[in-house]
Amino acid sequence: MTVHYPKNTKVRIAHLAGPTATIQNTPPLVTSNKARKAHGLPARTNPDGSEMKFDALRAQRLAAPATIFVEQYSAHPLEADAAELYGPPDGFMDASGAVNAERQSPDDRPVYKIDLLPEDGLYPLPYMARQADGSAWEEEMAVPGGPEEKARQGFFPDGSRSFEEIDRLSIGVQGVANAISEQAEVEFYRVMPPGGFKKGVPAHLRTDVGEGDIPPEQRGLHFNAYKPHHLSTAPARPALAKITNDTQAIADSGKYDGLVWTQGSPQVEETAYWFNLLIDTKLPICGNAAQRPQGQISNDGPKNIVDSIAFIRSGIWKDESGANRCGTVVVQEQQYFAAREVTKVDARPGGYAATGGHGGILGQTSHNGDISLMYVPAYKHTYLSDVNITKLPTSTKAAQRIDGQLQHIDVTIKGADGKLTENAIPSVSILKEGSYSDEDYTVEPDDVTELVAHLEHKLQLGRLSGFITEGLVPYGRLPSASREALVLKATFSGIPTVRVGRGAPEGFADPYPFVIAGSNLTAIKARLLLMASLMKFGALPIAADPSAPTDAEKQATIAAVAEYQAVFNSH
Repeated sequence: MTVHYPKNTKVRIAHLAGPTATIQNTPPLVTSNKARKAHGLPARTNPDGSEMKFDALRAQRLAAPATIFVEQYSAHPLEADAAELYGPPDGFMDASGAVNAERQSPDDRPVYKIDLLPEDGLYPLPYMARQADGSAWEEEMAVPGGPEEKARQGFFPDGSRSFEEIDRLSIGVQGVANAISEQAEVEFYRVMPPGGFKKGVPAHLRTDVGEGDIPPEQRGLHFNAYKPHHLSTAPARPALAKITNDTQAIADSGKYDGLVWTQGSPQVEETAYWFNLLIDTKLPICGNAAQRPQGQISNDGPKNIVDSIAFIRSGIWKDESGANRCGTVVVQEQQYFAAREVTKVDARPGGYAATGGHGGILGQTSHNGDISLMYVPAYKHTYLSDVNITKLPTSTKAAQRIDGQLQHIDVTIKGADGKLTENAIPSVSILKEGSYSDEDYTVEPDDVTELVAHLEHKLQLGRLSGFITEGLVPYGRLPSASREALVLKATFSGIPTVRVGRGAPEGFADPYPFVIAGSNLTAIKARLLLMASLMKFGALPIAADPSAPTDAEKQATIAAVAEYQAVFNSH
């Protein structure tokens, strides 16, 4: 099915800023040679010592109107070749810089007059700023490798600036700008942003504090970026509660026709699948990332964002009732990837693939903007998901060792307001083993000390926990019998385990009565589905002796694992 853009319509888009998002990052703001010359600083040079030919032009705002003159036929080397097709210039500039209505000399240059106004928007201009001590900026840090207080930020605090730059400076296939504003009206949300206000959030961006409060934001808590590299942070496990609650509230607001989420390119596949499982909405959700920052040579992010907006606007995602039939999609390099299958395989434009071996690319945007949909997901998603936030219980049980005894404890999943609690987000770890992993020919389960410690750590947490084992393809079994025995001990301690094949398996992991088969999911995606399922079903039954469960205890575990398996078979 192929559709063309609808005419004379705009859609309402919510942009949700996610963490470590290269798509909302910029190269460092480096002091231009024009500024260095003006202030007597050494110029930046080429490796051979010669002065660099050009300054990098950075998008900036004019403080006052300015009138400039540009040379006719300078926009393209073959404009003059079709001079007979052009109207007259605005005047002719002589050698002194004066502009006359008529040519006064053969050497006069034909020019156009342009009045530049602050309200025009951003203009690419040399970067003139210097450091407080008068020195030039060479990178994002005032002091290389210095402390937080010496760090500038290349990441934007929300999506508004990146969207403005795309709309103002990116040129579409028809030779015009406004690639976003011609299609959509966009509002911006700082769900888990990559940049933060370390001196306090501006009033127009504050939604959760009193009028007089200006709370400073902290790296690693309120915002997460991977540059400067020595200050890099990423969101912790509990952040998924805020991401889920905010996204659900935005989707439920009734204000939007679709949502666009931006995040770091290695992680967007995870959050997209989490949305696919947790967010109860019939609206489309598009995930976007970039392999190159905003403004860098051949940056790929602007096209991805524009394609997401066009996908939402097209309505091709609607079923007969108007509900989203595609689930969450990741839109990269003109392709629509299903959230369940998408994975990053390399740090370059085009570096995404569909895992599982049975589809995963739903459609594409053609070179001339047509939108085509070839497939829709067969697995449950969003409003159809059995583990979305609406269908989760208010509380469930986790397994914990207390005073040496294993027992079930209560865990609150949702508060009275229906929002996920931070402690509800399960702790699920991935255990990956290759062949020849046992240290000797005879190894007992308790001799696998690193895994014994890992299991015991889970049982001390007081929260929902689980394991993913990435083993043989496609079966999912670990190559070591001692490690497999320890997996069963975890199962009968109340902690479920999911088996998946190593890498990106195309076959389906084998079902087993006491362990969940992860179908053809990658370990990363299986982890997310187990986290969601744990909040739905809670811990498994606990055997009196997890190393030697009774027949009745085994039957109870089989029944509990079957509930999990049904979800893994359909999501």
